[in-house]
Amino acid sequence: MDTLVQGPLDIVQLTPLTEITMGRPEIAVGLIDGPVFMTHPDLIGRSIKEIPGRLRGTCARADSVACLHGTFVAGILSASRGSVAPAICPGCALLVRPIYSEKDPAVGDRPSATPGELAEAIVDCVNAGARVLNLSSGFGKPSPRGSRSLGRALDYAASRGVIVVAAAGNQGWVGNSVITSHSGVIPVAACDLRGRPLSKSNLGRSIGQRGLMAPGLGITSLGTNVRQQISGGTSAAAPFVTGTVALLWSEFPHADANRMRLAILQAGSARRRAIAPPLLDAWAAYNSLNLANR
Repeated sequence: MDTLVQGPLDIVQLTPLTEITMGRPEIAVGLIDGPVFMTHPDLIGRSIKEIPGRLRGTCARADSVACLHGTFVAGILSASRGSVAPAICPGCALLVRPIYSEKDPAVGDRPSATPGELAEAIVDCVNAGARVLNLSSGFGKPSPRGSRSLGRALDYAASRGVIVVAAAGNQGWVGNSVITSHSGVIPVAACDLRGRPLSKSNLGRSIGQRGLMAPGLGITSLGTNVRQQISGGTSAAAPFVTGTVALLWSEFPHADANRMRLAILQAGSARRRAIAPPLLDAWAAYNSLNLANR
């Protein structure tokens, strides 16, 4: 198949997996992002719950950057099948835990939170029963204290068998962060529809060794007042991996986190000693788990 004409689901071999399952409500995805425009027609009827916190899970200002960002990512994961969005796992439960305030200005092309706020949200999502977390998150320069609290939160998620999927970042840097270097995190770099890394996607040793690439160019998902929006970067790429994990766990609910991580990271591609990770292959991961389950 000509990669020039493949859609974002096709390039990461997600289409055959989405034809098998929409996901199951017992598999909860923790969305750590902005609030979500819950009244969007393509989100009504989905199993979406707010995790109580300092910020509301529903949008108060539909035009805020935080609301637009949260709704966009939620659409990739949980929109109704047949909508403009990828709608990877609409049958799974979505636990919305906002860390972006609608009152705060965006940093660069997305809103930002502190490492402490992110750490608190990770713990809240784990305690609420999430099996996989999506962090399409930006945060300011971490302090030593903030880095420690974030590391402890990631340790806690790993100890509870929760997989954390995190956007690698859009600064075009080569290097690692507290998040991307953590052994329990799957960092996600962004690529175009030919599978080539985007120039603005962060790369690095831990990203190359323990991460994946997914589509992050010209992705269409849900908007608010305009009903749809087109965006990209690693924020858009991360939920393709998160949604894949949720669908796989829906089909193989008894697989532990280590087996799930092994399947999604190694299926279809040998790990490389490179700063750019291999492309997600959702169908190869399904076949790996299916073979192990026989």
